Amino acid sequence: MGLIGALLDNAHTVSAEDIKKDYGRLLLEDEEVEMAFKLIRDVYIFTSRRLILVDKQGLTGKKVDMRSIPYRAISFFSVETAGHFDLDAELKIWVSSSLVVDKTFNSSVDVYAVQRLLASHVTKA
Repeated sequence: MGLIGALLDNAHTVSAEDIKKDYGRLLLEDEEVEMAFKLIRDVYIFTSRRLILVDKQGLTGKKVDMRSIPYRAISFFSVETAGHFDLDAELKIWVSSSLVVDKTFNSSVDVYAVQRLLASHVTKA
């Protein structure tokens, strides 16, 4: 991801191995990273059990807010694909009828894969 993409608030894909290396302490023993994205310093991790949001705060990023959203708590979600002029895809997730997640992805992200992942977990819950 380039600097311009980062400045425009676009998330890019991160490998499961990198996530396990950096955030493995957040994962349960039988929990697997299925998909992950990074936006400058913030990370969204889709696991086999939940969505983990990591928000590094402040200038140094030492203060970190970590939120865990079990898939069963997701009321509904929407995905907006990229267009010809709007090159960003968007993901919105509601928990208990309140918008909790509103993220933008760059064009390298397969937003249909994100939607399939969420649909497969939310329908099980």
